[in-house]
Amino acid sequence: MKKSTLKKYAYLIAKVGANVQKGQYVELTVDVNQEELANYVTEACYKLGARMVKVRWTSDKVEKTTYKKAKLSALCEFPDYEKARQEYLNEKLPCMIYIESSDPDALNGVDQAKYTEVRRSNMKIIKPYRNIRENKYQWIIAGAASPAWAKKVFPGVPTKKAVNMLWDAILKTSRCDEDPIKAWEKHNSDLTKRFTYLNNLDLDYLHYESKNGTNFKVWLNPLCVWQGGGEYGQESRIYFNPNIPSEEVFTSPLAGKAEGKVVSTKPLSFQGQLIENFSITFKDGKVVKVEAEKGQESLEELVGMDEGAKMLGEVALVPFESPINQTGLLFYNTLYDENAVCHLALGHGFTNLVKGYEKYSQEELFKMGVNDSNLHVDFMIGASDLSITGYTRDGKKVQIFKNGTWAF
Repeated sequence: MKKSTLKKYAYLIAKVGANVQKGQYVELTVDVNQEELANYVTEACYKLGARMVKVRWTSDKVEKTTYKKAKLSALCEFPDYEKARQEYLNEKLPCMIYIESSDPDALNGVDQAKYTEVRRSNMKIIKPYRNIRENKYQWIIAGAASPAWAKKVFPGVPTKKAVNMLWDAILKTSRCDEDPIKAWEKHNSDLTKRFTYLNNLDLDYLHYESKNGTNFKVWLNPLCVWQGGGEYGQESRIYFNPNIPSEEVFTSPLAGKAEGKVVSTKPLSFQGQLIENFSITFKDGKVVKVEAEKGQESLEELVGMDEGAKMLGEVALVPFESPINQTGLLFYNTLYDENAVCHLALGHGFTNLVKGYEKYSQEELFKMGVNDSNLHVDFMIGASDLSITGYTRDGKKVQIFKNGTWAF
C-alpha cells in the first residue's frame, strides 16, 4: 500500500473519527503488527494539536499465551498501576482510539470459562471508573488489515495478496477511496435525515419478520432518541464519529421488554471464538434460549456474563444494500459486519441517547430503562427479505423496512 494512502486513512481516524482538539490527550490502542499505521495516526494527532499521544500495544499471541499459562487468581488481580490508569483516564479524559486487526480465531483453545471469569472480575472493578467518564470523551474504533485476519476473510489466497485485498475493502468501506472528509460530511447528513424521521414518528415498538425464522418484537424507550453517524461529547460538545465505518441508525430499547425469536445472518466473534448459525429467543425482555450450530458454549457464556447480558442494549437499522454488504465479504469482525446489515446488541445500552442525559448520573439513567451490563455485543440479523413494522404511541402502523431496506 502507498504511504500516502495509509497517511490519509490515519488522518481520517484522527480528524473525522476522534476529532482530536488542540491540547487534548490521546490514547491509542493498537496491535504490535500495526507500527506504521500507529505512527501515522500519532503524527496526525500531533498535527491536529494533541498535547500527548500514549500508545498501548496489544498482541493476540501474547494474550493467548497469558490466558493459557497464567493462573486464574493471577489473571483476576487488578494491580494498583491499573487503578491509577483508570484515575488518569477520568482526570484527563483523553481521546480513545482503538485500531482493530485481531485474528477472529485468536483465542481458539483458551478455556472460555476462565476467560469469562477474568473479564467478569476485571469489569466489576473498571465499571465504577467507566461510569464516571461515560459520554465525556471522544472515541473511535477503526480497522487495520493483518495477515491472520486477511487469511480468514480470503482463505486460499496468498497472504500478501489477502492483506492487500482486505486493506482495499477497509479503505473503500471507510470512504477513504475518495475525499474522506467531504464524503463523511455527506454521509453524516444522510444518516441525520434518517434518524430525524424516526424520532418524529415517536415509535412504541418494532416488529421484525423474516422467512429465516425471525419473528420478534422490541419495545423502544420513550425517553431515548435515534441517532446515527457522529455524536457530541457531553462536556466538550465536540463532534466525533465513534465508528469508521458506520452505516447504522440506532437507539437503546426499553430494557426488559422484548418478545420472540431472532435468527443470526452472520457469524459473531466473541472472546476470540466464532459463533455461527445461531438464534436467540426472548421472553419478558430476557434471553430464555440460545442455539448455535457452532460456538454454543461461547454463546451461553455471553448471555451469562451478568444479568444485563440477557437483555438488549441496542437496536440498529442498516439497509441490506449497505456499502459493506455490497462487498460480498464476511469480515468476521463486528465493526464491519454490524454495519453490513441490521443488528441488535446484548448488554450495555447508550445512556447518551436519553433526552437531556447531561442532567443525570449514570445510575439515574439506568433507572430510566437503559440496560446496564459489563458488556455490549452486537449480532447481525439483517436479511434480504427482512420486514420491520413500527407501531407509534398513538396507534399508527408504519413500514420502516421492506425487503431488507428502508421503506421511506
